[in-house]
Amino acid sequence: MARSIRIEHAGALYHVMARGNRREAIYRDDDDRRFFLKTVAEACGRTGWRVHAWVLMSNHYHLLIQTPEANLVAGMKWLQNTYTRRFNLRHRLWGRLFGDRYKAVPVENEGYYYETLLDYIHLNPVRAGLVEARSGGSVLDYPWSSVAGGCALAPGRRPRWLAADDALRAFGCPDTARGRRGWVERLDRRAREGATEHCGVPAPHPEADGRLSQLRRGWYWGSQEFAERMLAVGEAVLKKKRNPSYRASLESRAHGEHEARRLLAEGLDAAGIGARDLATLRGSDPRKVAIARVLRQRTTVGMGWIAEHLCMRSAGNVSQQLCRKPAVGQPLPKRLNQWTIQS
Repeated sequence: MARSIRIEHAGALYHVMARGNRREAIYRDDDDRRFFLKTVAEACGRTGWRVHAWVLMSNHYHLLIQTPEANLVAGMKWLQNTYTRRFNLRHRLWGRLFGDRYKAVPVENEGYYYETLLDYIHLNPVRAGLVEARSGGSVLDYPWSSVAGGCALAPGRRPRWLAADDALRAFGCPDTARGRRGWVERLDRRAREGATEHCGVPAPHPEADGRLSQLRRGWYWGSQEFAERMLAVGEAVLKKKRNPSYRASLESRAHGEHEARRLLAEGLDAAGIGARDLATLRGSDPRKVAIARVLRQRTTVGMGWIAEHLCMRSAGNVSQQLCRKPAVGQPLPKRLNQWTIQS
């Protein structure tokens, strides 16, 4: 069966889900969960994403991601590959961590569809029996979701990449101690209603297309008008000529490359290197390596892109240089050193 296309456009909202290979655990302990959230934070920094909701279960995760630019694929590739490497290194394992292709469902960013999806994600621990709502438990008791990990916290204590204010506003709750408490109490009431296994799963909406728009299944979550707009975007993607430069043409508009070009220009200026000087400097020049490290840490561009734009011979050379410790006795120019710290 052919894979469904990824519908990417600026401002898109997605319900993203991924499970462990053979449904095995993707988090073995709380340190793994912290590593994953750290990786999500880095992915948001590289792509400009905002996360509206998240929950980490034992063998899968849910994210509600908004992409200000059309860069879901590039960001997800970096996120899952990076976390897999970190997980395998920590546990001395090898091979794939995630199972089938991650699922990314376009979501209508308003009203009923947005609100029901927020509740569905946040009530996952209740459906899994990890929160005993009918015995007095609260969704706040589960630490690995954007309830206890963000929306219930004061603004200064939340991750900067979490759009908690949007989640609160969707239910008419001000971002105050009282408003946040009311927001959690509403979730707890929902948790106590109905059967535990269906907690947070909405009944079909009267305007929903029952064949396609289902929260747990289907390729979109929204109204029929929203589906028509997404189909138009998908048809435009399919009409593009599929050639080797197709993927590159999409990524050239992504946040990662725009950000990389901006950082590259800043880094070269701070290093005092002109564009004509790049080709005459060694691929191991400490100034080049310092700029390459910032590009690698702050964007989604690959080693090949860095090698090409910094004249560092090859992707393999970039990787090798970044793995080495900075040489002793070769201090960076003061402006460049300050820039690497600030970036």
